[in-house]
Amino acid sequence: MIWKPLGIAMVFPTLIIALVIAWRTRHLVSEACHNIAIAFWISANSYWMISEFLHFDGGVLFGEFTFKHLAVIPFVLGLIPLIYFYCWWQPRHKELVETM
Repeated sequence: MIWKPLGIAMVFPTLIIALVIAWRTRHLVSEACHNIAIAFWISANSYWMISEFLHFDGGVLFGEFTFKHLAVIPFVLGLIPLIYFYCWWQPRHKELVETM
């Protein structure tokens, strides 16, 4: 597939823009948490895509876990800011409306 180099190259601007958006929304907790989660998920999907493009996704890491399974780490890290926001921050700030 000739699109593999372009797909890999697009990881960097996509992730950079996601991080810039997260930085610019840092003063709004709800927006920042969601944008941080999105940045982690973009990195997880990018790793998964690159591992399939470069054919190391099926390599055995240990036991039945392959290198493709490492993508679970940033996916889970993306859940942490959302869990924080919905389970900790939002219930304690019900009176605050953040969206503009």
